[in-house]
Amino acid sequence: MNKLHNSLNISFLCLLFIIFFTLESPLHSYQNAKFSDQALLFSGNANKPLAEKVADYLDTNLGSAKINRFNDGEIQIQIKENVRNKEIFILQSVCPSDSQSVNDNLMELYLLVRTMKRASASSITVIIPYYGYARQDRKTAPRVPISAADVALMLEAAGVDRVVTIDLHCGQIQGFFQSVPVDNLFAASLFVNYFVKKEMKNIVIVSPDAGGVERATKFVNYLSDQGIKAGMSLISKQRSQAGIIDTMQLIGDVTDADAIIVDDMCDTGGTLVKAAQLLKDQGANRVFAAITHPIFSGSAMEKIRNSVIEEMVISDTIPLNKNVPQNIQSITVGPLLGEAIRRIHFGESLSELF
Repeated sequence: MNKLHNSLNISFLCLLFIIFFTLESPLHSYQNAKFSDQALLFSGNANKPLAEKVADYLDTNLGSAKINRFNDGEIQIQIKENVRNKEIFILQSVCPSDSQSVNDNLMELYLLVRTMKRASASSITVIIPYYGYARQDRKTAPRVPISAADVALMLEAAGVDRVVTIDLHCGQIQGFFQSVPVDNLFAASLFVNYFVKKEMKNIVIVSPDAGGVERATKFVNYLSDQGIKAGMSLISKQRSQAGIIDTMQLIGDVTDADAIIVDDMCDTGGTLVKAAQLLKDQGANRVFAAITHPIFSGSAMEKIRNSVIEEMVISDTIPLNKNVPQNIQSITVGPLLGEAIRRIHFGESLSELF
């Protein structure tokens, strides 16, 4: 009887063992599969260096694609590998680059999405480190477009399934996408990791306008998580017209402080340089800046070179030319985007990245 009982126990344990591995092995193998086994990462021409850093993080290669121009300037695209039933990620900043305009890069992104859609990709996620047209987020005059919303409509119509971006100019752009989830990541944690390694005293985080208070508050909170206490100040601006500042006033105290101006983008650099000078005039010891998107139109870099800004830290969401001033330092968002892509691919939560 004991032998029969032992035999039944062994059989039961064997059955449980078989059931366990039958149920768990697909999930186990999926979690340990290489990214490239299930998905492909492609890049347009806007920011290939960043795309390569993301690919390195994912331990994969960029998908093979031919993206050229016809003689008349029209964009020519051909995907050189099979994408049928694959999970596709396309990285493309909607920004100006050395040889292409904002509109060129936007059109490239649109046609890449349409190409993948027609080639029967199972899903298409677009990674837009810098979301162009974001500053046109509302009607500021009669008979003008809300371009940020219109770009969202265009991408949805093209067939995207998900959008990932970094530091949108305004959070409501996420709501411009009606049926597509948008993950808006923040570069603040990367900047904080950079600044905590520097010897800084009496840190004050400065928002250059009222709209950036939330961004500056996140920066203060990230510093607090690192055990560093920081104050916060605000610059109130009055504009005479778009792009032209009439007056600036500082709300807060920066006396003997190491002030860090935190903003999502720098275009012509005029406002930033004036803000830095104001902080210096109000008694700041040193002035730094943390800017996610370095648009740097016209003579922006020359203005920064000759300004009182001791060091300006930027990210690589937008590629820069080689004539970068010594007081501008760049950090990469490649690992941040790579981890976001990995988590999306394996169905993991993105909340830790926020």
